[in-house]
Amino acid sequence: MNMRAIIVDDEELARRGIRALLNRAGDVEIVSECGNGEEAIKAISAAEPELVYLDIQMQGKTGFDVIAALPKTKCPHVIFVTAFDRFAVRAFEIHALDYLLKPVNEERFNASLARARAAIAGARDGSMIRRFWQMTTELRTASGQSSVTDRIPVKTHGRVMIVNVPEIDWVEADGDYVSVHVGAKSWLLRETIAAAEARLALSGFVRIHRSTLVNIYRVRELLPLSKGEFTVVLRDGTELKLSRNYRFALERLLGNTL
Repeated sequence: MNMRAIIVDDEELARRGIRALLNRAGDVEIVSECGNGEEAIKAISAAEPELVYLDIQMQGKTGFDVIAALPKTKCPHVIFVTAFDRFAVRAFEIHALDYLLKPVNEERFNASLARARAAIAGARDGSMIRRFWQMTTELRTASGQSSVTDRIPVKTHGRVMIVNVPEIDWVEADGDYVSVHVGAKSWLLRETIAAAEARLALSGFVRIHRSTLVNIYRVRELLPLSKGEFTVVLRDGTELKLSRNYRFALERLLGNTL
């Protein structure tokens, strides 16, 4: 079943770009496009889409005004699309699914769309979304302990290793595989980075680069670089790059602006 989406932006060129990316995905039905907040409120109320790509700064009502005008019980999943990163924390405070910066990077867009697919699939079975937000809240308030325990079976040298998820430091994309790093050891798992992200989201893992997931409980410090990027230093001294396009996912779980 296709996801039903609405695009809201006061720039026709921006709407056209999102439309092209969604059409390329092949599993999204665009039920409406709106050029301002008033139109968006009416269209969302009438069509009840599952997903809304929503600009923040528009003439008249802002994207935040649109969300505030909708009943909480009927509010769709929202991905904010804006040229300004200063609204990120507020966006996630109102439970936005994601936050994309213009000009939109296609890989980042696809990663966000994968997150939307997982969220909408959960919403369709009536329970997953409530569980997700409950777990996210617990993760942000827990004092160093994971709210989710899980194990991953990994085939290696004719055996099946059981890897405890809380012990994983980071995960790296390797073609159609991911490399799961636990201290000095690593194992290959036949899974894409997007699938690994969806599997590990509830266990405190966030995507910090197009090819990297990190366990937030294994992070020791963040070292600022230029252009809004950071070096993420893990407890064992491993250094990973935090790309500007992905820093908001980490902010979302940490509850702070980087």
